Amino acid sequence: MIYLDNSATTYPKPPQVRQAVARALGELGANPGRGGYPMSQRTAQAVYRCRSLAAEFFGAPGPECVVFQPSCTQALNLVLKGSLKQGDHVVVSDLEHNAVMRPLTALSARGVTYTLAKTVPGDNDATLDAFRQAMGPRTRLVVCTQASNVFGFRLPVERIAALCHQYGAKLCVDAAQSAGLVPIHLQRDGIDYLCCAGHKGLYGPMGVGLLVLRDPADGLTPLIEGGTGTQSRSLAQPEDSPERYESGTLNVPGIAGLEAGLLFVRRQGPQALCQQELALLARLHRQLDRLPGVELYTEEPRAPYFLPVLSFNLRGMESEAVGERLGQAGIAVRCGLHCAPLAHQKLGTEQGTVRVSPSAFTRREEIDALARQVGRLCREKV
Repeated sequence: MIYLDNSATTYPKPPQVRQAVARALGELGANPGRGGYPMSQRTAQAVYRCRSLAAEFFGAPGPECVVFQPSCTQALNLVLKGSLKQGDHVVVSDLEHNAVMRPLTALSARGVTYTLAKTVPGDNDATLDAFRQAMGPRTRLVVCTQASNVFGFRLPVERIAALCHQYGAKLCVDAAQSAGLVPIHLQRDGIDYLCCAGHKGLYGPMGVGLLVLRDPADGLTPLIEGGTGTQSRSLAQPEDSPERYESGTLNVPGIAGLEAGLLFVRRQGPQALCQQELALLARLHRQLDRLPGVELYTEEPRAPYFLPVLSFNLRGMESEAVGERLGQAGIAVRCGLHCAPLAHQKLGTEQGTVRVSPSAFTRREEIDALARQVGRLCREKV
């Protein structure tokens, strides 16, 4: 199978990730922080090692700033529901995923308001102006994706962070599509909350995500309360991060795999991985652009305005039908709305698109095979 759905989850995982998960299942079977015996201590050390690595990788002040979550979606929910109250105003981009828009819609029923900032792909000045115009005296939080999961448009989050702080607001970045492909440094970039998936560009397993805090004393309201293995005499939830946000047993095999994934990305280099994948998609864009009946929605993807995600359609054929035919030919792509209806409304693709997203393991020959198969579909339609 030619797998080109890496924006959903990367596959295959590096061998060292699979080995780390298997080793954790075999050797780290105790609950971390819940026992004084050797296996529990080794498990706790493994969790702390990943926490420290993630803090270093993302430029956080320390390991206490790294909060393990089941997913990027839950991390975003924690920030939104843990920081906003009635009367607060939020600014979001018009490219956001439903992981942002659905909790924000739920919060709007409780008196939270929001404004969409109209991004201008390829023009960071105009995008920044749109965010500035959307800010107001009650703006408490700005939430924006670092890159569209549908079209790959990259937003200037560092400049947006500076704008937020001018208005006394905080910035939450959805890095589901960018973590592992873009150098991110919370303290340098001014990001207050970084939410990311462990199983995409960080090459970890499914079921683990991260919330990284610029200020560990931020005081978000937890989504859930319960056992943390600390301050057990108290019936109140601990105040300190990360325990405040990590009730229940952590996903130790997932965390062990994430550590191996982070090490893999660090060795390869996020920028090198991004350049490699963008080159593959630029090649695909050129090939598809020559085919009659193919609709492309962006220019050839290049840094610094794109990350490696490409959408297209075949005129007169639903995206799901294209995906099914490609699947029958052994090529896996994502079709439909990609859980981001705002992005589709922006570019007039409410019918959905065929999305292609490579990984560190995608070969040029696989990209060429996809282009040939799309060409066959085009000829069938003539």
